[in-house]
Amino acid sequence: MITDPAILERLEKSEARNTKAIFPSVTNHHDTLFGGKALAWMDETAFIAATRFSRKRLVTVSSDRIDFKHPIPSGSLVELIGKVVKVGRTSIKVEVNIYVESMYNDHREKAITGTFNFVAVDTDGKPTPVLPID
Repeated sequence: MITDPAILERLEKSEARNTKAIFPSVTNHHDTLFGGKALAWMDETAFIAATRFSRKRLVTVSSDRIDFKHPIPSGSLVELIGKVVKVGRTSIKVEVNIYVESMYNDHREKAITGTFNFVAVDTDGKPTPVLPID
């Protein structure tokens, strides 16, 4: 459990939110959001959260389990929310949730969830500490 007030403040400030409208250009033959597009948006949102936390150069090294719980139909709105959930010496793990809602009513539900792992790198591409070393 993280108890350092400075780290807790960084965590709070690093949350990333992106909102998108689902138009036909990003849907598949079922008229639902193409999974690859969802993954790209999730990786981008995770990258923003991790960068806000560390203010370092980062690279995506992996994604953990991605759960597609509900299809996201064309004509919907989605909100992606990324939060840093774990910080290692050179790595950061970010959880991203996508919530779907109709454009014409207030119903909202979690549709996709997943985690993305990043490593901080120096200008030579070598791993470097995420946080300053005291």
